Amino acid sequence: MTRGGGRSIFGRIAVQVALVVMLLAVGQSAAGESSKPQDPPSSSPEAVERGLAQFRKMLTEDPWSNPAFLDADRGEAIWKEKRGPRRQSLEACDLGLGPGVVDGAYAQLPRYFPDARRVMDVESRVLWCMQRYQGFNAAAFLKKPYPASGQPVGEIGAIATWIASRSDKKTMAPRMSHPKEWEAVALGDALFHRRQGPFDFSCASCHGEKGKRIRLQSLPQLSSPAEARKVMGEWPAYRVSTAHVMTLQHRLMDCYWQMRLPPLRFGAEASIALVAYLKHVAQGAEIKAPGLKR
Repeated sequence: MTRGGGRSIFGRIAVQVALVVMLLAVGQSAAGESSKPQDPPSSSPEAVERGLAQFRKMLTEDPWSNPAFLDADRGEAIWKEKRGPRRQSLEACDLGLGPGVVDGAYAQLPRYFPDARRVMDVESRVLWCMQRYQGFNAAAFLKKPYPASGQPVGEIGAIATWIASRSDKKTMAPRMSHPKEWEAVALGDALFHRRQGPFDFSCASCHGEKGKRIRLQSLPQLSSPAEARKVMGEWPAYRVSTAHVMTLQHRLMDCYWQMRLPPLRFGAEASIALVAYLKHVAQGAEIKAPGLKR
């Protein structure tokens, strides 16, 4: 079991209450500090960033405070359970290091899989294995691949969270030994910088320059290896603002929605290409999964 082993739904609720208490404490602290004559107003970017930095520190000091470990435990159980029309587990699934080998596999994803003849990230690979080994129908899953706010992440997201946790502390090193892997990165690079949609936005509009912010949220410059390495190793991550785990596929879909673009379909070539590009930029990062986000 992972670090969250054995927790019940009451444990999840208790953790969420604790997170709210920490948020309130940080807000009071930031307001108190900013009341000093020498400090800038509490609404200034400097005061906000200090408060957020303290909040992040409080969250990461106790690894047990992350509710994502509950979903990682659930994902491990689902991986090992014999399910589907064929009553098989996913332990025959090859994530790139051999059938059933999970430790370290996430660190090398996305990668090209000869059996599927395409580049896959962790989520698309899990769905492929559920179809092949357990006989599940992918169409049923694709009707609602992501949770609503306050709802737990789905089965594939939970499995992906557990797989990612088995690469915790390892170095991000996506495979780049097949021409298709280079093609995926090149496509992701093009999509990241392409302006499109009614707002004429691109991913780079928010994440292509240093020092940008949306309201209180600072935005990492994901085209910069140094900046990308700080955040890319933290996905999948539990988002306090939505009270559930968000995977990379979900995060990208949400970004496309915010740019008012057509829905980014789960496992689509474009979404995997963006994941491949971002992880290529961030290669060498330490994986700290699952992460914990605002």
